[in-house]
Amino acid sequence: MAKLIYLILASLDGYVADERGNFEWAAPDEEVHQFINDIVRPVGVHLYGRRMYETMEGWETMDTADQPPAVSDFAAMWRPAEKIVYSKALKTVTTERTRIVREFDADEIRDLKAGGTDMLVGGPTLAAQAIRAGLVDSYHLFIVSTLVGGGLRAFPNAPRLDLALREQRRFGSGTVYLHYTPG
Repeated sequence: MAKLIYLILASLDGYVADERGNFEWAAPDEEVHQFINDIVRPVGVHLYGRRMYETMEGWETMDTADQPPAVSDFAAMWRPAEKIVYSKALKTVTTERTRIVREFDADEIRDLKAGGTDMLVGGPTLAAQAIRAGLVDSYHLFIVSTLVGGGLRAFPNAPRLDLALREQRRFGSGTVYLHYTPG
């Protein structure tokens, strides 16, 4: 069975964006970006809420010719992947292999997992729905050594879960990686 992965870059105080919606402080350096790429490589389906999709859609047309290798590598993986955007407001999408779904349906995600393609849930609001439904198999947290003081939490309204630490790593930039699985 495929896995549903939640991968998030968060501040030390647990936010993915500050109170103004900024998240540039979380931009990974080359070392962290390549590590993220290696986690994302087997993912065939990306699940996004509208805001996360609008953040990610730039990868579709980004000119990667003069970009660092990790950026080019990510774009090459992301473009051919299927993307599902959960939104009641979004009317159209600008990226290929993308469809809009109006309501989160846990049974649909279970069916997709049974199909054998690893999936990544992007964005904390959508991830919280998947977590509450017991669908997330793997949590990959990248903790950036920044305090932002408020904003969008990495785990908004998530239920209590006991997780097992599977892997940890400290990067030269000070970012810390933590990989957890349920129970």
